[in-house]
Amino acid sequence: MKRALTALASLALAAASLSATAQDAQMNLQRVTLSAGMHQIDAQVALTPEQRTVGLMFRKEMPQHEGMLFVFEQPSVQCFWMMNTLLPLTAAFVADDGTVVNLADMKPRTTDSHCSAKPVRYVLEMNQGWFAKKGIKPGAKLAGKPFEK
Repeated sequence: MKRALTALASLALAAASLSATAQDAQMNLQRVTLSAGMHQIDAQVALTPEQRTVGLMFRKEMPQHEGMLFVFEQPSVQCFWMMNTLLPLTAAFVADDGTVVNLADMKPRTTDSHCSAKPVRYVLEMNQGWFAKKGIKPGAKLAGKPFEK
């Protein structure tokens, strides 16, 4: 019995360590300033497959003006889910020119799939409600270095 409890305690500690490591690793990503009209966004940039896979998992909070911009190599239909993500988020699926194609509100800790309405290279995740509060809807344009050609 004691061995089983020790093993369980070790497993719990390893799981906690993994989530802390994943969160810490994602806090040090490159950042880019984006704008949506007069609203500024400080976005961390997830460029690599590993960075995109972890995304905003395990975060307990995120400032209102911050988000994460997922950058893919080429446009394709992008689908996101929220397993291990603790924050309610809204994903903006964004075309190469910065046009918001569609928005999806996503509930924490779910495996529901949320996809772009057409092929896109960018997905911007913000705290849920941020886009709605700012009046940003599909067809709106985001500006910033990634969208300049």
